[in-house]
Amino acid sequence: MHHPEDNPWKITSQKSIYNNPWIGLTEYQVINPSGNPGIYGKVHYKNLAIGVLPLDEELNTYLVGQYRFTIDQYSWEMPEGGGPEGTDPLESAKRELLEEAGLKASQWTEIQRLHLSNSVSDELSIIYVARGLTQHEAEPEDTEQLIIKKIPFAQMYQMVCNGEITDAMTVAAVLKVQLLLSEKLL
Repeated sequence: MHHPEDNPWKITSQKSIYNNPWIGLTEYQVINPSGNPGIYGKVHYKNLAIGVLPLDEELNTYLVGQYRFTIDQYSWEMPEGGGPEGTDPLESAKRELLEEAGLKASQWTEIQRLHLSNSVSDELSIIYVARGLTQHEAEPEDTEQLIIKKIPFAQMYQMVCNGEITDAMTVAAVLKVQLLLSEKLL
């Protein structure tokens, strides 16, 4: 299927609306693809979204539970966090796995890149599977009240299928890993 590569949006002006160490919000005055004037807002993320699905030799994995301010509810997820722009995403993944689950891994495989909400943001997610796990002391950030649960990967897959896990990165990782395992590629 052919799709045009040229951007049909024309920006006539832009202004910064909000800025903090993690995100920036810009409002654009635009001419939209139909030729009419309009506005568009974009949230720019200053970190990559990093996710790690740890998988041990018995196909157990680790869930991180925490209350998420933005959705005002508790969430079960794989270890996740931010990797500052310009840093090696794998190093950020290693840091997040240790911080949140107290794990180190000897084998790392990047399995997916996702744009998490591309209608309003440029947030890019990179997801890894970590194997060859060893247990260490977790080092959560002071803003995190985490519960760590070791469960069989099959149970995590069922939680995704049942809608108990709704975090987009975790859902994508679990479905991809299930596919890779069923095709004996992981």
